[in-house]
Formats: sequence, structure tokens, C-alpha cells
Amino acid sequence: MALTAHQVTLITESFKKVEPISLKAAEIFYDTLFSYDPSLKALFKGDMKQQGRKLMAMLHAAVSTLNSPEQLLPVLQQLAKRHEGYGVKKSHFTPVGNALLHTLKVGLGDDFTPETRAAWVALLHFVADTMKAEMAA
Repeated sequence: MALTAHQVTLITESFKKVEPISLKAAEIFYDTLFSYDPSLKALFKGDMKQQGRKLMAMLHAAVSTLNSPEQLLPVLQQLAKRHEGYGVKKSHFTPVGNALLHTLKVGLGDDFTPETRAAWVALLHFVADTMKAEMAA
């Protein structure tokens, strides 16, 4: 992963501001995701609050390993295989990434600077590229 030390700081500090509102952030994320692509709602069978907790836990794991991405790689590879089993396709990563960026924008307000956004985009590309490499479709 080619994040600079400054990007790691931007991501880490901005995520610290989102974590206290994690349940609301997850709600914003899924509402936004389903507005971008309503067909994705069919992939979610369980309790959405629990799903939101899983999302925030995965984001926390990703953010906490930014300085040692080799720890994150096997987690993302396993996550990709599980998600593929749920029916997730490579094409779903774009609306997911866009929904996450929108959630960060809402949650952070003025603190979601262009520089912070660019750092998150770099992280999202790493996550998506790693997971998509493990998926067939």
C-alpha cells in the first residue's frame, strides 16, 4: 500500500472523529449505498445494526493496520471470499466506496478536506483492489 505517513495520519485522525458516531455513520452509509444501488439491499439478510457494527469493526481494523498492511492483506483476502459467497461482485465496490466517502463527508463536515478525502480514496483503492483480486466476478 502506497500511503504516505501524512495520509496515514489524516485517515487515522479523521476516523477517530467518526468512531464516536459509528452507529449513525453506519446508518448513513447503508442508506446512501441503497440509494445509489437499490439492488444491493437484497444482499443483506440480517440485522442492519449488526451489519453496521461489522462495517465499523472492519474499518477500524483497516485503519489500525495502516502502518503494517501485511497484517491487513490476509484479512481482506478472507473477507473477499466470504463476500463473494454472499453474492458480492467486483462492480459493487464503486457504489460502496462512494457511499463511504459520502458518509465521511457527512460525518466529518468541514474536517473532510480534499486532502483527507484523497487519503481515504487511496485506502479504498487498496482495499478494493486487494479484495477484487480474490474474486472471480
